Amino acid sequence: MNEQLSILDLVLNASLVVQIVMIILALASFASWIMIFQRGFSLSSIKRASLNFEDEFWSGTDLRNIYQEIESHEEEPIGMEHIFSAGFKEFSRLQKQDGADPDRIMQNVQRAMRVSLSKEEERLETHLAFLATVGSTSPYIGLFGTVWGIMNSFRGLATVEQASLSVVAPGISEALIATAMGLFAAIPAVIAYNRFSAQVEIIVNRFESFTDEFSGILYRAIHS
Repeated sequence: MNEQLSILDLVLNASLVVQIVMIILALASFASWIMIFQRGFSLSSIKRASLNFEDEFWSGTDLRNIYQEIESHEEEPIGMEHIFSAGFKEFSRLQKQDGADPDRIMQNVQRAMRVSLSKEEERLETHLAFLATVGSTSPYIGLFGTVWGIMNSFRGLATVEQASLSVVAPGISEALIATAMGLFAAIPAVIAYNRFSAQVEIIVNRFESFTDEFSGILYRAIHS
């Protein structure tokens, strides 16, 4: 308990610049943890929804029934459902036109699905840039606080007749706390960024495979 109180006392009595650094790092760590949990739940939900949709898609259910079921939902489709909905909607619209060129239809369908795929990729990568920024800059922000605290400690030596460890120890301690806070903010953000980036890549590859397979199905349907 005494050690915790002494650390708190160092933080409260730190110089203004070091306190600002600590506040910035604390806010960055708090925001990154919120985004870590939000991204974790969101990616898990999208992955689970995509697996369920794939099961329904390959179960032999009529594609028009799947499309109508998606359109009947109040919320906007996301993930694989969004890509399927965009492609099938464009396919159905162009197929109704008299004398429509099959190859032109497929080009428009593939373009619509690529646009949807791009939007889904942006959705998956939400907040990843922030986590990368926190992970890369927090140690340097903490290091700035460290340098400033140590600098103030050595400046304080000029005002005393006899230098001792007790004179510089508080300043060095508060400086090291800034470094520790920088690492505390950076390490979880880096781990989460690497993990989520790998998951996003897997999901996007799955979406791209589905896009190619669905395009093949529509191509065979329109040329049969």
